[in-house]
Amino acid sequence: QVQLVESGGGLVQAGGSLKLSCAASGRTASRYAMAWFRQSPTKEREFVAAINWSGGTTFYGDSVNGRFTGRFTISRDNAKNTVYLQMNSLSPEDTAVYYCAATSGANWGPSGSYDYWGQGTQVTVSS
Repeated sequence: QVQLVESGGGLVQAGGSLKLSCAASGRTASRYAMAWFRQSPTKEREFVAAINWSGGTTFYGDSVNGRFTGRFTISRDNAKNTVYLQMNSLSPEDTAVYYCAATSGANWGPSGSYDYWGQGTQVTVSS
């Protein structure tokens, strides 16, 4: 079992930054690939970014439009069993509940690939 607890959400003005954290607990938590998803009331849950267990490989969602690459950075510190999402140049369109998830699989995009989920943290970006 892996437990995930997100933190770091809040209210920020457009153009600002936030850094989300996801603390993982469980004996094998550091061996899972980790990801961030987000969901707003009017949209389906959306893949944001993922990172492999060592931190050496990252993957960002919506690569066609590049909505996350360059603005968001996923990282992890296995010594602290924590995954981070640094978000810069935030806009109101980034307003959502952000979820942390863990997977033992290799297909990182679909939410159905993930074995464990956190409860989410709200990010609100004001214009």
